[in-house]
Amino acid sequence: MTRRTFNPGRALAWVAMTVVIVVTVFPFWWMIRTALTPAADIYTDNASLLPEHPTMINFLRVLGLTSEAEARAAGGSGAHLNFAGYLWNSIVYCGLIAGVQTLFCAMAGYAFARLRFPGRDLVFAIVIAALMVPPIFTLLPNFILVKDLGWMNTMAGMVAPTILMTPFAVFFLRQFFLSLPRDVEEAAILDGNGPWGIFWRIALPMSRGPLITIGLTTTVWAWKDYLWPLLVGRDEENRLVTVALGVFLQQSPNTQPDWTGLMAASTLSVLPVLLLLVFVGKRLVQSLNFTGSK
Repeated sequence: MTRRTFNPGRALAWVAMTVVIVVTVFPFWWMIRTALTPAADIYTDNASLLPEHPTMINFLRVLGLTSEAEARAAGGSGAHLNFAGYLWNSIVYCGLIAGVQTLFCAMAGYAFARLRFPGRDLVFAIVIAALMVPPIFTLLPNFILVKDLGWMNTMAGMVAPTILMTPFAVFFLRQFFLSLPRDVEEAAILDGNGPWGIFWRIALPMSRGPLITIGLTTTVWAWKDYLWPLLVGRDEENRLVTVALGVFLQQSPNTQPDWTGLMAASTLSVLPVLLLLVFVGKRLVQSLNFTGSK
């Protein structure tokens, strides 16, 4: 039996990876722990990794499943969230941005990779240059445009600035389309397919991995978006989960924030994205190889 020798480099790599994992996961764990902690124990029960008296009352009162008297007795402010409505708004917001943006970026990426037209390289250079423009610089022009269009406090105004494309997604998909074998496309041309048919019947099916990657990253980005939905979608009927968390914090009449309720609401807001990552994680890992295969 061969005896394995000690490898300092491998051991150091495992230690570094463990530290990174702990630093990444610990804030989420502490969020869940705080959500399960009674409000009365928030400042006394802070020495252990597990709550001494775990309870679900914080989740119930945030969802409005308790009376105001019960919520106040549990140490809360009496405020609650229309979580189902805010969740639906966030799903619609993310779904529109992720779906439409992924489709249009795929079209643009394929056009830059395969089509020949005057000014193609110049236009692509301008798109890449847009990566260096901080989003805060376009905030005011977008706000004025949406206001002039009469789209304030509407879902159309919330999704308008980012629904069509982002420079990174166009660049990412263009690089993948450049790697597709031309033999397959030439065979499709012989079968009578034009650029549009090749894109829909050949390029898109072979690009499922990268498309899922762009769709997933766009969904996560849109789900945690806060500033733009706060400016444009302030009405109750268009409010997103992230904006609702800030409103919930401001509703506390106490001198101290309702930390247990806020952490319970934050945990509920994270669950949909976590479930999405779990269900598409396998395809996401496969897409890192840029193969697009199952």
